Amino acid sequence: MTQALELVVTSPIVSFRNPLYAGLQVGLPCPPPSTVGGLLAAAVGSWDRVPEHTRFAMSFRAAGSGTDLETYHPLGSPGTSTNITIKDRDFLALTTLTVWLTEDIILWERALRRPVWPLRLGRSQDLVATRARRLDLGAGAGSQGYAIVPDDLPHATGTRMRLTTAVALDRSRTRWDGYRYAALGARGHVDTGLATSDGQAVAMLPPVHPAHLAIAV
Repeated sequence: MTQALELVVTSPIVSFRNPLYAGLQVGLPCPPPSTVGGLLAAAVGSWDRVPEHTRFAMSFRAAGSGTDLETYHPLGSPGTSTNITIKDRDFLALTTLTVWLTEDIILWERALRRPVWPLRLGRSQDLVATRARRLDLGAGAGSQGYAIVPDDLPHATGTRMRLTTAVALDRSRTRWDGYRYAALGARGHVDTGLATSDGQAVAMLPPVHPAHLAIAV
């Protein structure tokens, strides 16, 4: 058995812009690991307080999706004006993000009980509710379901995506990795070495701390 902290994050509306599309507001079907890492950093107060070895597994589910309109403010050079415009924005509704942490459980329990900064997922205005509990993970295979897993995991299915794993504090560098995710849920089983008591596979993802960008390829 492996003890873990299970964090459940719920929100009525979230939006994750795909940075691979410059100038377009294309949405991702799930949060990148770097976004979830940012939520954890907000809970403890800063990246300086996040252990560099921090890793987690996660699953994500949305009850619905849609498109609305958002005011878009392009960035310009200092002293130059830009044209404000209206663009379509993809969003996800009634979402549930589940995160499993197997290290520094006491640290995360305390941080999530009384976060230093408001917890958000995606855009700065998308506030979330959280609840956390300890549980034991068993060894073995489990259902992939709605888990976000590394794309090289044997027998994993779902859409193959390039997502941001870590982003430098000054945003000068980004680490990208391959992942798989099935928005409607994957029926197959995968052997990640860990699973919950109800059979959900728990796939640990790469470290998200910006410090690891120094060795990223």
